Amino acid sequence: MDLKDIKAIIDLMKKNSVSEFELEKQDFKIRLKRGGNGAVASTSYEETAVLNYIQPAGGAALPLPPATPVIAELEIKSPMIGTFYRSPSPEAAPYIEVGAEVNPETVVCIIEAMKLFNEIESEIKGKIVKILVEDASPVEYDQPLFLVEP
Repeated sequence: MDLKDIKAIIDLMKKNSVSEFELEKQDFKIRLKRGGNGAVASTSYEETAVLNYIQPAGGAALPLPPATPVIAELEIKSPMIGTFYRSPSPEAAPYIEVGAEVNPETVVCIIEAMKLFNEIESEIKGKIVKILVEDASPVEYDQPLFLVEP
């Protein structure tokens, strides 16, 4: 197993929210652990993938250099159940697009609930990297709406 394979495993761990991974083959053993003290903080701005050791079958553990911190994408979530709208009216431009910078008070969308239109603010600072919901779609409470790079 080479460094490229290990990086691929780390990427899969991040994408699938796996905090620990261990693989043992005939001639080696590898254990990967994300986060600082074994805990993965969902609101952390950085996640660190820590390679604990690679151990050959008959030998001592070989230390690896610490992994480079990975910048985590944060989510703007729906605070309520309702219908998601990207713009204030059908003719108007969307509040934000991918690549837009947002601040904690930036309005990013509207959610209609019981005939009331609620402006949703970012609450975090960063750049929008992905819009996760289609315009005029129903959303659930705590459903991710946008991915933001801090």
